[in-house]
Amino acid sequence: GLACASELNIKGFEVTVIEKEDDFGGLLMYGIPNMKLEKPVIKRRIDILKQEGINFICSTNIDSKEKGDELLKKYDGVVLACGSQVPRSLGVENEDAAGIYFAVDFLTKTTRSIKNSIPYEINAKDKNVVIVGGGDTGNDCVGTCIRMGCKSVIQLEMMSEPPLSRTADNPWPLWPLVKKTDYGQEESIEIFGKDPRIYNTTVNRIITDENNKLQAIETIKVFRENGRFVKDEKSIKRLNCDLLFIAAGFIDFNDDIKKAFGLVSERGKAVNNNYQVKDKLFVCGDMASGQSLVVKAMASGLECAKSVNKYLMDIE
Repeated sequence: GLACASELNIKGFEVTVIEKEDDFGGLLMYGIPNMKLEKPVIKRRIDILKQEGINFICSTNIDSKEKGDELLKKYDGVVLACGSQVPRSLGVENEDAAGIYFAVDFLTKTTRSIKNSIPYEINAKDKNVVIVGGGDTGNDCVGTCIRMGCKSVIQLEMMSEPPLSRTADNPWPLWPLVKKTDYGQEESIEIFGKDPRIYNTTVNRIITDENNKLQAIETIKVFRENGRFVKDEKSIKRLNCDLLFIAAGFIDFNDDIKKAFGLVSERGKAVNNNYQVKDKLFVCGDMASGQSLVVKAMASGLECAKSVNKYLMDIE
């Protein structure tokens, strides 16, 4: 959204950025931990964009058709850069138990606590933590929990452990499909003496007490056969677990945005034609591509700005 706004501002349009949170930057501000991306860097960029003439409005949620129609009536063009916000669940019973959180919610609340100098809403100190998901977000949770002083941390990954070096079926210049140890895993090795990742493993059952509070989980080995995951019922193990964070990716964008602008999604992205979904309305980032990376979202924002420019300037 910021990349698109900056590009349109450079092209001479009057640009307004509307944000539902109390500060700007989206996942850059609240979804990525401070140790990975210091927030003064984001604030500095936003201050530059303000000085360049972009208008910023925060704490404003466009969550109804009336508000969506009002925006489309007020502005010559509207770009939606709301990201993928519907997380993928585990699909097991008791997922609503106390002590279970989606990873980005945990990271967002933690960043907000640090930013506002208030106690952690979700504190991993002295807790046995299990994180489901072996990607960047799962790694961020590992690093965050270690900094909070967790008792132990385990990261479950459904996929097989990648090789340490290239294989015959993965030659250059293909993307190197090799095992990478990120900062969270490195810190776990330093603090606990081991890599937190357990491969080919997922949650089979969530165990709670009579008050629906998380007590433990059962893990199970899974293997890929003919494109599908198959469970090994003989591999079930019980793990003590005080906090369970789900970092299994995102499957769609927010329903409120769909209702506000009458959007249809397929495979987690808004149906669009070169970033345009209907007259005056555009999408970019994860809303245009489905869940992806920050750098790809920025590139998408720049490309979307080109489409908006062509539309507003009536360029074929």
